[in-house]
Amino acid sequence: MEKKKKVLVIMGSPRKKGNSAILAQKIARGAKSAGATVETLYLHGMNIEFCTSCFKCQKHGSKGCVIHDDMQQIYQAMLEADAWIIASPVYWFSMSAQIKAWMDRCLAFTTYAKDSFVGKRIAIAMSYGGDDPFDSGCVNALRTFQDAYGYVGAKIVGMVYGSAMKAGEIRLKESLMQSAEDLGKKLVGEEV
Repeated sequence: MEKKKKVLVIMGSPRKKGNSAILAQKIARGAKSAGATVETLYLHGMNIEFCTSCFKCQKHGSKGCVIHDDMQQIYQAMLEADAWIIASPVYWFSMSAQIKAWMDRCLAFTTYAKDSFVGKRIAIAMSYGGDDPFDSGCVNALRTFQDAYGYVGAKIVGMVYGSAMKAGEIRLKESLMQSAEDLGKKLVGEEV
């Protein structure tokens, strides 16, 4: 019997019921319908210090990041997951501060397991204000994800993003909601 895929949702919004969270939950629903188990971490409210760029995590024999905070728990959850869903609203033309702080601290992730990023399957969920993903800054954030995860050998399976200002407004975009659910299935290997 095939082992169930494990999906980790990394929520980067301070709003647990905000638009990016709704998109991520829809992706997670698709993954669950394809047989995956899902764990969700809300970065807002967790103790995640900023990377100091000391590079101690990169030294030979390193035991990981020298900053002891909630990232230790997050690193473990990241290692155990087969796939990640990363969710962020656009804040001031890029990703949220919560996601950026987490991403910066992922520099140390490679010290916890050899090739820790290689083969990880990733889905991105973003919401933004305005009518255009280019002039809203959404594309800036998406490009950062593409560059970072391409560099470390992870695979972005897909991205869903849409315009919505009021919390919950994203639900009105039925085709986007369906695309998010389909992405969840694709994330764990089910063809859609």
